[in-house]
Amino acid sequence: MSRRETRRETRRETRRETRRETSTRLRLSAVLLTAACAATGLVPTAAASPEPANSRQPASPALLEAMGRDLGLTPAAARERLADERRAVRTERAARKAAGAAYGGAWFDARSGRLTVAVTERRAAADVRGTGADVRFVEHSAARLDAAKKRVDKLKAPAGVASWRVDPKANRVVVDVVEGHRGDNDVASFLRRARATAPLQVGTVAEAPSTFAAGTVGGDPYYTGNVRCSIGFSVHGGFVTAGHCGGAGAAVRGWDGSHIGTFQGSSFPDNDYAWVSVGSGWWTVPVVLGWGTVPDQLVRGSAEAPVGSSICRSGSTTKWHCGKLLAKNETVNYSGGAVVHQLTKTSVCAEGGDSGGSFISGDQAQGVTSGGWGNCGSGGETWYQPVNEILQRYGLRLHTA
Repeated sequence: MSRRETRRETRRETRRETRRETSTRLRLSAVLLTAACAATGLVPTAAASPEPANSRQPASPALLEAMGRDLGLTPAAARERLADERRAVRTERAARKAAGAAYGGAWFDARSGRLTVAVTERRAAADVRGTGADVRFVEHSAARLDAAKKRVDKLKAPAGVASWRVDPKANRVVVDVVEGHRGDNDVASFLRRARATAPLQVGTVAEAPSTFAAGTVGGDPYYTGNVRCSIGFSVHGGFVTAGHCGGAGAAVRGWDGSHIGTFQGSSFPDNDYAWVSVGSGWWTVPVVLGWGTVPDQLVRGSAEAPVGSSICRSGSTTKWHCGKLLAKNETVNYSGGAVVHQLTKTSVCAEGGDSGGSFISGDQAQGVTSGGWGNCGSGGETWYQPVNEILQRYGLRLHTA
């Protein structure tokens, strides 16, 4: 064996041993937090976020297995879907620029593997098609719909209204009402006022949304007071998570009960994000946990996936689940009257204790679990707070592999 081959084999063995040791020590968090006494040799890497989306890193077995279980895809079909989605991320950026003021939104079609971009003016169609996107002509631009949604945001929503969002495919502001409440007087009044300010469409959801924090349960990943939540993504100096899990200054305990750090910033309601500093002999690494049933997933950046993409979530209660990215910029009216803006909706299930956990598309960080409705037995929908907004708000840098 040559000297170069010897060095390469040594590096490979070191990486294998590091992964084995780290995964054995911590199976109870959505991002690995490694105690200093665990001499793993892992050193966090400095990387800006987001990372370019044209990464050709192979999909992990964890991702392929979860996409097979939750989306019914073979490994080959899952790899093809991920490649199509990487292309769609690049196409969306170029198409938005090409459309200019005529841009009406975009969505990914999993069956065709292509991105569709809505435009309001025919003169923009050729330039948008030149980016590789399909084109649909619509009445309202994305800017007009966003402005209309902001007017709806100013209305006080009753408990029977679950959420509202801009839907580029419908070219409307869509308001979802909890099943059985559409005839309520206060809901009907809200819809009348919303129609007066926005091009509206009304949908239905099975249950009212709620956050996914839970009371303390022994052996789960992190605690603050009597609340249990999940860790989101590793950043330089700590990790990001959901804001409803704890307020600024609150102490955080790890899976073993020892002190991890402190909430340095937190926002809820209106937003649902927070970040926790890590100290006392702990540090973070850029991994989303597979919970011992699937291999752990490396995080390589935070390029934002388009609507229609496949997406997966890791959380301390229900572990690893996948689904579809359904909508962006949704306002959610959680039970108890807490309203949170600019969330992303998915078809992925979640349950109490999963709050704050990681949402990832391919190897790109997407956001931290906020709340939803349903469960992982009967199904449901879950929202996340986009991670790039959290990084920008607090001036944080994502750890990437």
